[in-house]
Amino acid sequence: MSHPQSYEILLVPEHVEDTTEAAGNSGAIRSAVVAATGETGASGYPRYSGEGVVADIDPATHAVEALLVDGAELDYGLSVRIKEKNADDDSSADNGADSSAGG
Repeated sequence: MSHPQSYEILLVPEHVEDTTEAAGNSGAIRSAVVAATGETGASGYPRYSGEGVVADIDPATHAVEALLVDGAELDYGLSVRIKEKNADDDSSADNGADSSAGG
């Protein structure tokens, strides 16, 4: 199975419920494009890294299994959404994946 080579990670407050709004980045307080490193993270899933963000992402479900932002775990009250980046034209497809930080 081929894994996506990059994703856009969106950090949004948990109270943002409109996924279409957040997918448009208007609800995100930070975003980063992460690329596959070729490594497997401690979670057992492929590792992606870029712009101060390191994420282990399950390619089957598009769930973020582990995440560090600037070397630290997410603060309570933030959740993560991802969008798969299309390598052909730099556009992205929203996968609707949503993971909450809760440590």
